[in-house]
Amino acid sequence: MTFSDFNFDINLFEGLASMGFKTPTPIQAETIPIIQSNHDLIACAQTGTGKTASYLLPVMDAICRMEQRPTISALVLAPTRELAMQIDQQVEGLAYFAGITSMAIYGGGDGIGYEQQRKALREGVDIVIATPGRLIAHMSSGIVRLNEIKFLVLDEADRMLDMGFKDDINRIVREVSSERQTMLFSATMPPKIRAFAKTLLKDPKQVNIAISQPAQGIVQQQYRVGDNQKTPLLKQILQSGDFRSVIVFSSTKEKVKSLGRELSKLELAVQPFHSDLAQEEREQILLRFRNKQLPILIGTDVLSRGIDVVGIDLVVNYDVPPDPEDYIHRIGRTARAERTGTAITFVNSRDSRRFLAIERLMERKVEEAPLPEGIEAAAEVPDHHERRRGNQPNRKRHGGKSKHHQAPKAAHPEGGTTVAATDEKPDSQKKKKKRPFKRRNKGPKPDAPQHVDTPSSEAS
Repeated sequence: MTFSDFNFDINLFEGLASMGFKTPTPIQAETIPIIQSNHDLIACAQTGTGKTASYLLPVMDAICRMEQRPTISALVLAPTRELAMQIDQQVEGLAYFAGITSMAIYGGGDGIGYEQQRKALREGVDIVIATPGRLIAHMSSGIVRLNEIKFLVLDEADRMLDMGFKDDINRIVREVSSERQTMLFSATMPPKIRAFAKTLLKDPKQVNIAISQPAQGIVQQQYRVGDNQKTPLLKQILQSGDFRSVIVFSSTKEKVKSLGRELSKLELAVQPFHSDLAQEEREQILLRFRNKQLPILIGTDVLSRGIDVVGIDLVVNYDVPPDPEDYIHRIGRTARAERTGTAITFVNSRDSRRFLAIERLMERKVEEAPLPEGIEAAAEVPDHHERRRGNQPNRKRHGGKSKHHQAPKAAHPEGGTTVAATDEKPDSQKKKKKRPFKRRNKGPKPDAPQHVDTPSSEAS
């Protein structure tokens, strides 16, 4: 099958050919005919499969064939500004010869950008790509008319629900024409997504493509390493490997900033990417990264779904992601467009079970790579049930108190600073614990003060 089989408008097909597209991906081959037949659609496909073009092409084809276009013909909702910008850029490329207009609506810009968005919404634009929060802000001003929209697309619907956009989406949908055609795209299909889809779609067709499986061209590796060895290991990998385009994922914004400072000391061209940066700075960083002017980018999971760059050689998971599906999205940044790439994950002893869940989801084992010389492996932590059984006798002998906190330093390979205990300190603690029991046996048992947990005590 080729794109000519879809009988697209000649101007749209010309733009498609100019971008070098010849053969549709599996998700495109299945979804485009369904959308052209005016059916609602639920599509589940992993990142990097070409899903954006799978809904843009048939929607743009329908707009090209309209005798009279409404103020807004199509609305695409996306979870992040980066994804909204990425979709808008793809529309611009495909519509080069078709004369279709688009506007990305997202927050974080300056006053000029906001006024440009208002003008486009007021005067009319064929395709609006928006984050729910910013679109709601424009709707509140009374300038947005959504009642003529013919096509509604929810891209990465699972991500939008995770980010708390459900109420915003419902508010937006209430303003859209009930005669619309609705398409919902999601990387995962948990029960909450299916229930949500039932409220939005009418007798939808369903398409599932390679759910929760990374691209075949990705070489996956894991390093069993403690937290204090992660940064030295990362430095060695970046300095010894011939990688031209790298993304490093960390789970926290603070760690992203810290890694940026550490790697900059090595005179590596690296840039941290986080929400504290101004919108203009973020756009410039992504532009430099796409143009291969910036080889190393460090960020949180906002990058796992909001960036589409071909030619990324290496993805490093500095931390194991909390959700197995997030792992698929992270490593999906490499090996795009039928290329190959490498995905490396640092696994400490605490995250062993979390990484095991990822392997179960993929139904495959990830190769454990040998550590370079000078890098210490993560110490093995005993199974939770074994630790519990081993501590039970101690609890009985010591009045219900566990001595787990007195374990040798080697039993805590991941946790910050550990003070080594001396022989004298535990003895003094034991004597202090025994005296109250002797006093209670000689007289009436005093009332024990009631302990109340406070937010401050829980935090400590």
